[in-house]
Amino acid sequence: MKQMKDLNATQKLAISGLFIAVGTIASSVVVIPVGVSRCYPVQHLLNVMAAVMLGPGYAVLNAFLISLLRNMLGLGSILAFPGSMIGALLAGLAYKWLKKPIAAAVGEVIGTGLIGGLVAFPMAKWLLGSQAAAFFFIPAFSLSSAVGAILGVIILKVIHSGE
Repeated sequence: MKQMKDLNATQKLAISGLFIAVGTIASSVVVIPVGVSRCYPVQHLLNVMAAVMLGPGYAVLNAFLISLLRNMLGLGSILAFPGSMIGALLAGLAYKWLKKPIAAAVGEVIGTGLIGGLVAFPMAKWLLGSQAAAFFFIPAFSLSSAVGAILGVIILKVIHSGE
């Protein structure tokens, strides 16, 4: 598998475009509604893949653009932003520091599941008027991000073994 230092800007942009398209389209197919949130394992899969292949900056930008498009198309909620972006950032930084795809997966789960779940509470309360408990989102976000992150690592291993 090409590492991010081996890809030029055009290749990174093309891969980002593919990830954003897949993330947006798949959001109408693979979604798990949990209260006011919609858990979306494909987002976490793509976050891990972008973190490993493109780096933290592209991973965060991809997560933002997928969340934006999902919301514009009525396929997501405002809660898509903090979880996906924090998860993508931690996944990218963890991979950058440790150079292991599993580190990106752990970063994704901590960023989305724990931190994103905590950030979702005040957003749900103030922006959506939901009275969800403070820890309502953590289990749902953690499960979704764990499933997606594991699938992302598996896909990266398959891609790497094919080279």
